[in-house]
Amino acid sequence: MSNRRAVFLDLAPLDQGDLDLTPLQSVFDELICHTQTNESQIIERLQGAQVAIVNKLRLGDEVFSACPDLKLILVAATGLNNIDLAAARQRGISVCNCQGYGTATVAQHALMLLLALATRLPDYQAAVARGRWQESGQFCLLDFPIVELAGKTLGILGHGELGSAVAKLAEAFGMRVLTGNLPGRPPRPERLDLDELLPEVDALSLHCPLTEQTRNLIGARELQLMKPTAYIINTARGGLIDEQALADTLRRGHLGGAATDVLTSEPPSNDNPLLAADIPRLIVTPHSAWGSREARQRIVGQMCENAETFFTGTPKRLVN
Repeated sequence: MSNRRAVFLDLAPLDQGDLDLTPLQSVFDELICHTQTNESQIIERLQGAQVAIVNKLRLGDEVFSACPDLKLILVAATGLNNIDLAAARQRGISVCNCQGYGTATVAQHALMLLLALATRLPDYQAAVARGRWQESGQFCLLDFPIVELAGKTLGILGHGELGSAVAKLAEAFGMRVLTGNLPGRPPRPERLDLDELLPEVDALSLHCPLTEQTRNLIGARELQLMKPTAYIINTARGGLIDEQALADTLRRGHLGGAATDVLTSEPPSNDNPLLAADIPRLIVTPHSAWGSREARQRIVGQMCENAETFFTGTPKRLVN
């Protein structure tokens, strides 16, 4: 490829001004970075580019047909639902993604959420802010029951790289870990079916992909199967949990608490069921679990590898 011209269409989700992009720049003869790109600007900005770099922007056949020089798409993430892979394949356009870059970061976020629920951290913070400790007649404030994780059981759905990392951290806290079978996959004898797993666990952590088989995997029936004191943590995909069912369950006081880093639609609308102000014992973080500087710099490094190996004819992380 004589002229290695690349266009990064949506840099903003990746770089907060704290990353070193020089390794990526060195791979190409020309790298043009746009903080954000509107859908109407995509075709114009990709004219003459051999490589498109995207995070969440949608690229389909209309773009591919209008950009005949395009040979490679580098996705600055793992998810590929924003790329029309069939159309790219038909046009001879290769697609590479990034993988495993945020394992440590997401795992620590999942444990942070679990610890915050078990120790009632948001409640105690709010109580101190309201002056409750200052008004207390004793040295400590113990208005909210604290749960010790040691000896408790954590259930994991999705025991791949991320789920395994969370399991290792949980075991360091003295937890027993059980894993569950996922719908749409062959059952494994060492894993429990969902209806067996849910009543056993004191906490459930989701790390599985969102597919037609796993959409609304945890609904009203499944939540009712869990212990009334159990916690549920989701750092995977929003659509895995029926959001209205979770909101209703928490309002009824069934479950010790829930925490999610993901919602079905992102950015969410104000009427999302889990953003209502009256839901008790719920923590929502803004899809930030993956976003440490270290993890984002690994994405830059993997995209460099993906591009360099593509140019030498031995592409890494090729998905199409």
